Amino acid sequence: MPIEFTARQRSELKGRAHALEPTVTIGHGGLSDAVVFEIDRALTTHELIKVRAPAGDRQERRQLLEEIREKTGAAAVQQVGRIFVLWRPRPEDDNA
Repeated sequence: MPIEFTARQRSELKGRAHALEPTVTIGHGGLSDAVVFEIDRALTTHELIKVRAPAGDRQERRQLLEEIREKTGAAAVQQVGRIFVLWRPRPEDDNA
């Protein structure tokens, strides 16, 4: 089930993401399993990340963002040009 935000939640996440640098860069090889793994690992660690997409047209970037969302379960907070801001809640600690 896709994660939905209220306007206030989205605004707060955008504010938190403003100072972040891209954590993962997708190269010319595209969205390989290794890149998906790195995005997933970064989301688990940081919860809120930026991903830099390769150059391409808008439609290609939209499709890439949707594919990332499907494979990682993350929510798209914002897309500005080639930069995607993604959020996914940290998994609950099983040892707690």
